[in-house]
Amino acid sequence: MKEIKPVEFKFLLDKRQEPEKLSSEERVRHFASIYLSYSQKQAQTQAGRCINCGNPYCEWKCPVHNFIPQWLQLVAQGKLEEAADLAHQTNPLPEICGRICPQERLCEGACTLNDGLGAVTIGAIEQFIADTALEKGWLPDMSKVKPLGKRVAIVGAGPAGLACAHSLVKEGVEVCVFDKYPEIGGLLTFGIPEFKLEKRIIKRRKQVLEAMGIRFCLNTEIGRDHSVEDLLSQYDCLFLGLGADLGKKANISGELLPGVHAALPFLVRNIYNFLGLPGYEPLNMQNKRVVILGAGDTAMDCNRTALRLGAASVTCVYRQEMHNMPGSKKEIKNAIEEGVHFSWQKQAVELVGKRQVEAIKLLNTIKDGQGLYSFAEGGEHLMPADEVIIAYGFDANPPHWLTEQLAVNLTEKGLVQTNEQKPYAFQTSNPRVFAGGDMVLGADLVVRAVAQGCAAAQGILRYLRSAGKRSKG
Repeated sequence: MKEIKPVEFKFLLDKRQEPEKLSSEERVRHFASIYLSYSQKQAQTQAGRCINCGNPYCEWKCPVHNFIPQWLQLVAQGKLEEAADLAHQTNPLPEICGRICPQERLCEGACTLNDGLGAVTIGAIEQFIADTALEKGWLPDMSKVKPLGKRVAIVGAGPAGLACAHSLVKEGVEVCVFDKYPEIGGLLTFGIPEFKLEKRIIKRRKQVLEAMGIRFCLNTEIGRDHSVEDLLSQYDCLFLGLGADLGKKANISGELLPGVHAALPFLVRNIYNFLGLPGYEPLNMQNKRVVILGAGDTAMDCNRTALRLGAASVTCVYRQEMHNMPGSKKEIKNAIEEGVHFSWQKQAVELVGKRQVEAIKLLNTIKDGQGLYSFAEGGEHLMPADEVIIAYGFDANPPHWLTEQLAVNLTEKGLVQTNEQKPYAFQTSNPRVFAGGDMVLGADLVVRAVAQGCAAAQGILRYLRSAGKRSKG
């Protein structure tokens, strides 16, 4: 009689193991990545924990609907090139999303093993797949791509624009991406600190995209260096991925005092300096008492950047409780480990100072039975501060030519109105103009911008092909 071997439950034998992190003492001394990479053996072991659910919730929770169980299985088998091919079918930026997605509330949060056994480390494995393949010279296969005879201009080299460009060039469209910054990536490059997303990763992705045939026109601002009329005369369609980068104001007294800064300019100045680009000097945080207002991912980036710039102390003020913070739990944990102090249930109502900000007037908040927060009586106090950074999120900042010259309709919040349904997904009120990412969504996750860029590319392709049929008719 044939011996029946017991089924191996690898998720029981092999525990969830995240990539190792540098010690908090070491990582605050520099801007390098805080994570070490998986070895191939570690990646294979962790990928082998996947139980291949009949209904993979991880895949549905992912905004781009990655083929997660399939590429986990390929990694477990050591087939990294095949895994890279499969990963790129749904996500043009896997090494970036693997690093910065809040997986705990997306794919890993939906993992069947998340209840008690520890979710599969999907994000770290996605990063490993792309990093390893690209380091070995892997490139998307363009050998079967036939020119479509159409040209598309993409304005904005952020995640939505890059995703759209990747998807279009794979279908034979000639693509040129315009951006005002000197490097691609948008806020991936200039808004997210090096310790969270290394800039060499984005430069490497640029090389891949250029090898696919995408052209980049950088340091180029539409409306200044090129008119929209020029673009419309030279290209069949436009895709707009300009983001939403207008920082929300605190709208309190003292906001214009020296020493009070908006989050994004603070981060951009530091990254320009890190990259050795001219035009910006980093703010002097040495031995300063720094206070950050806000609790999202941008606030965490500001907290951790200020520590690395030598701040004597960094305090993050938030009006609700810790479990309500909108930022990634992973990033909050990293900030706490590195020495950021948190002041919960406090609301800034005034920035105090004469020639320079000196303190923040705070009121305690209290939650009622309906979960709403209001000011508590008798809770007013001052928190000393030498520098204050306001990180209350972002609003849309549409350029004037969007409505004046392209006749694109906006919502009351300044977001671009698009048709997200077929046949021409993400088409605006101007038939030749499509849009996606934060300028449609509002400030949101990078992976959602990627998803919209890919979907918009399909809408553009349908429009271009239908235009060809109409002209023949």
